[in-house]
Amino acid sequence: MANSMGINYGQIADNLPSPEDVVPIVKSIGATKVKLYDADPKVLKAFANTGVEFIVGLGNEYLDKMRDPAKAQAWVKQNVQSHLPATKITCIFVGNEVLTFNDTSLSNSLLPAMQSVHTALVNLGLDKQVTVTTAHSLSILETSYPPSSGAFREDLVDCLSETLSFHQKTGSPFLINAYPFFAYKGNPKQVLLDFVLFQPNQGVIDPATNLHYDNMLYAQIDAVYNALASLGYKKLPVHISETGWPSKGDEDEVGATADNAKKYNGNLIKLMSKKTGTPMRPNSDLNIYVFALFNENMKPGPTSERNYGLFKPDGTPAYSLGIS
Repeated sequence: MANSMGINYGQIADNLPSPEDVVPIVKSIGATKVKLYDADPKVLKAFANTGVEFIVGLGNEYLDKMRDPAKAQAWVKQNVQSHLPATKITCIFVGNEVLTFNDTSLSNSLLPAMQSVHTALVNLGLDKQVTVTTAHSLSILETSYPPSSGAFREDLVDCLSETLSFHQKTGSPFLINAYPFFAYKGNPKQVLLDFVLFQPNQGVIDPATNLHYDNMLYAQIDAVYNALASLGYKKLPVHISETGWPSKGDEDEVGATADNAKKYNGNLIKLMSKKTGTPMRPNSDLNIYVFALFNENMKPGPTSERNYGLFKPDGTPAYSLGIS
């Protein structure tokens, strides 16, 4: 078991520190993995020879283009191969939350794009060190509670099955973005705040498995494991590619406070250092990427979207995490 903390390094802002100045910030929270939404060469160069592992992203706007094997190979050469082995790039995620946009041309391009990128890695002799995946939103699940009833949306099963078969063949992880914050915000009267914030609480018992859950994130992860098992993919590794809590929000964004963000992220990091898995998979490695490194001032949407950062753009903590 080697639970190591990952962090999402988003850059939708015009006031962030230079990538060179970000290296010590990442190290200060003990993160050993970074997820980038692109393959920013400045960032990848800055982290050369630091031992920090990278997931790089190919945005949804690239999917159609990446269906072309020649274009995929050119992209991999320029954005991945050129940084290896100095910068430890271990994974490329192709597309973000594609299946829940209800855009057929986008979802139809997803698997062909993943296959082209994987073929490019094979051709360049890099497929043993770099895997190819995509990141999903938790709303690909039809049911997630109790965890034992976890199942994928019926309209997505065919598309997902082909992708899962690709993961199994190539040995790549299944990525899911999971935010207990949204469950709480959507239903604050029914959802117990301590249960979503990893605070002491009575927890709940899954009637089918008798497993005890004292936090929502682990229940969500086990729901994903069950959904995968129901399609015959019991052994697929699941990574949480995004989870976090905003320190500020609009009036209707219940729970978006610095104190709750401190509890959510601080408790999560402490929990990860205990090296235990979920109730259903106690021995499985938990790969969790906290969202996000910085508050990003140019993100659209509600106030919370600009306030997920552990740090302010000047490099000072957005709130105390309560960890040494």
